[in-house]
Amino acid sequence: MGHLGVLLFLLGGLGTLADICEIPEVDSKLVETLGQRLLPWIDWLSLEHLNPSIYVGLRLSSLQAGAREAFYLHILKLKYQQSFRSPRLAVNDDNRDDQAKPSMGQLALYLLALRANCEFVGGHKGDRLVSQLKRFLEDEKRAIGPNHKGHPRTSYYQYGLGILALCVHQKRLHDTVVGKLLYAVEHEQHLHRDHLSVDTVAMAGLAFTCLDHSNFNPNQRHRITLAIRTVREKILKAQTPEGYFGNVYSTPLALQLLMNSFMPGQKLGTACLKARTALLANMKDEAFRNALLISQLLPVLNGKSYVDLISPDCEAPRVLLQPAMENPSQTQEVISVMLKVPSVLPPYRHSISVPAGSSLEDVFNKAQELGGFTYGTQNTLSGPYLTSVMGKEVGEREFWQLLRAPDTPLLEGIAEYTPKNGETIELRLVSW
Repeated sequence: MGHLGVLLFLLGGLGTLADICEIPEVDSKLVETLGQRLLPWIDWLSLEHLNPSIYVGLRLSSLQAGAREAFYLHILKLKYQQSFRSPRLAVNDDNRDDQAKPSMGQLALYLLALRANCEFVGGHKGDRLVSQLKRFLEDEKRAIGPNHKGHPRTSYYQYGLGILALCVHQKRLHDTVVGKLLYAVEHEQHLHRDHLSVDTVAMAGLAFTCLDHSNFNPNQRHRITLAIRTVREKILKAQTPEGYFGNVYSTPLALQLLMNSFMPGQKLGTACLKARTALLANMKDEAFRNALLISQLLPVLNGKSYVDLISPDCEAPRVLLQPAMENPSQTQEVISVMLKVPSVLPPYRHSISVPAGSSLEDVFNKAQELGGFTYGTQNTLSGPYLTSVMGKEVGEREFWQLLRAPDTPLLEGIAEYTPKNGETIELRLVSW
């Protein structure tokens, strides 16, 4: 081969590499620091705050929490098996609380957690969980309607998560259930009215990838293949100049889908490296505090995704996490945060003083202690969700939007966002 031939061969190889999404290894200390932020959540064994995604994230990562991790799974099993007991066993249970039952998304994550431990659901208890998740999906399918004019009661994100969870347990779903998610991807406006929701389409893509790898729903095979390609293209088009797919919080799930993908002519490798660089900068700045988001990022840093739960490697070596050393206590600075709620009468506007480093939820709690401010939350997959402010409950297709003055929407939730001194935070009730 002549010099020109060798050059063309090398350039062709570089072009191929540019079409593949690979995430180079990240500094182990940085990964360990990220994993240490999950330890307090593992030690916090309140049934109300148990989060199966934490267990899944650790099992797919290069890290482990040893006996804590095993005990956490044990508590998860107790909670979910009790929550969906046979009605015959629960009929005389005075403590039974239907409102406390896990949501579709939480149940789906629990099934992923079992699979992360190389367990398949089975027996009467397991069959009840599978049947319950299938009922959830059937209810959502009916809410969407035969003509796709309706919307899921929860979200298409949870719908895709439910399909993925059943798929990794080798449980088949009817074509009509899968078809609703396919239609939503094929008609983008059904996923989000105003803009593309990257984490929603990424979850849909992971569900479709699992179905494709498992050879499920053969009658939908062509649509599934096209939907996977469509989702990847949508995510690439959503990359920001900083490198995020959508935003910093949707990027980990997007990378789970894109990893090891091959898309000729799309410069996929370059896009993934740019996203990795952006994520690393945020890891160093300690931007990742949300347990769900950390649990989605840790697998990416280990070259894994939720699709790997089809055949998990439970014997892979993992580094034992040690609790982070606490810094010596110092005199803490006090900051002032202005809270505004113009959507109620009379409008609320007060300056709240809290220690530096407090979360927005801490600010809310302080304001509530001082009087004149009230709020309510509901636990969700990604943390506390605002359901009411000043007695005003959210209605159907409404939510309380958090903004930093003058008009910047917050990407983090109330438990993660850390206001700075002098900031004004506005709570605005909006419809979508």
